[in-house]
Amino acid sequence: MSEPRLKTALWVSAVLRHSNQAGYPAMRLRRGDEDAGGILAILLEPSGKAVVLAQTRAPDGSPAWIRGSGAEPVSEADADSYIQRQVGRDPDLWVLEFRVPDFTPPFEARLL
Repeated sequence: MSEPRLKTALWVSAVLRHSNQAGYPAMRLRRGDEDAGGILAILLEPSGKAVVLAQTRAPDGSPAWIRGSGAEPVSEADADSYIQRQVGRDPDLWVLEFRVPDFTPPFEARLL
């Protein structure tokens, strides 16, 4: 039996609200499937560089994130290009943007 999962729309709403209240401006750039859409999180630094995190699962099945845009930060244009390719493959994706000082996600995230 699989564990119960929080609907994506509810998770997105809570994370955006928490991030904004914590002083890290955040917004939804694209709405995906309300119940089970995947999420891409863009972490933007004041320098103009970006990291795109993509949802995945760890080997043990627990939720995790990977750096979809690569190991090193990329330009905003490169991040946008990556996101457009992913949305082309999966139209149910949500896209969130967070302004952070050091590429640290303002939400609980296990990075692989």
